[in-house]
Amino acid sequence: MWIDTHCHWDAAEFGEAEQAAASRLAAREQGVTCCVVPAVETANFQAVRAWAHQHDDVYALGIHPLFAQDAGPADLDRLDDALSRWRDDPRLVAVGEIGLDGFVPALQTPTAQTHGEWLYRAQLKLARKHGLPVILHVRKSADRLLKHLREVGVSGGIAHAFNGSQVQADGFLALNFCLGFGGTVTFETARRIRALAEAVPIDGFVLETDAPDIPPTWLYVTAERRAAGEVPPPNSPAELPRIAAVFAGLRAMSIETLALQNTVNAARVLPRLGRYLSLRQ
Repeated sequence: MWIDTHCHWDAAEFGEAEQAAASRLAAREQGVTCCVVPAVETANFQAVRAWAHQHDDVYALGIHPLFAQDAGPADLDRLDDALSRWRDDPRLVAVGEIGLDGFVPALQTPTAQTHGEWLYRAQLKLARKHGLPVILHVRKSADRLLKHLREVGVSGGIAHAFNGSQVQADGFLALNFCLGFGGTVTFETARRIRALAEAVPIDGFVLETDAPDIPPTWLYVTAERRAAGEVPPPNSPAELPRIAAVFAGLRAMSIETLALQNTVNAARVLPRLGRYLSLRQ
């Protein structure tokens, strides 16, 4: 059994509903029995919840930093309301995807950074209020994320697509977070991430795809090929077992041990996921 702890099944790259459903079935045939589907803005809260109920997955609700500039107090009210309204839904497992982005140029102005940190901190407070862990977008933003985590205090969660330093990794691990590893670990040139994958404690990682983004090396299309008109295929949770095989090789683990440990780790930092998996058995 594989759990993909981060997949955006409602993304346009998966096509219409029937195409997305076929992709989910293909992933299930590869042993991916459960996906965590995070929201990115209030407009898709209902979509991720509906997907989880239709396809036996779970979901998280939050406002992604790439959507932060258009979000205000009314959006926080909608998030708070949704977390209250669906608090008894066993498929609701976290607040996310939230965080900060230090890469996109438009988000690096003083005004954008101030607004982004206000929104991130407010969502941390909602996670604390509702007793939920968080799924964090971590892109050149680890230190700022950690600062607010320490000040606000949440129950833990996942540092999604982590690519920071060992010191930053230790900071998240100390706060009851797991580090998310996905397609990037399959690139031999990703030396820092592969070193982290080898060094992270046995209870400190989870596996993810971030589908349809962050493709593994065998799906990657270079900029030159894209410029020539080649369209890259979307990444999919069906790739998770093959990504996991690379991760297992780096850690000298068996696939069976890795699959079990991934489930144990995900259930620890997302306790409602653990309870939901128990209900399904």
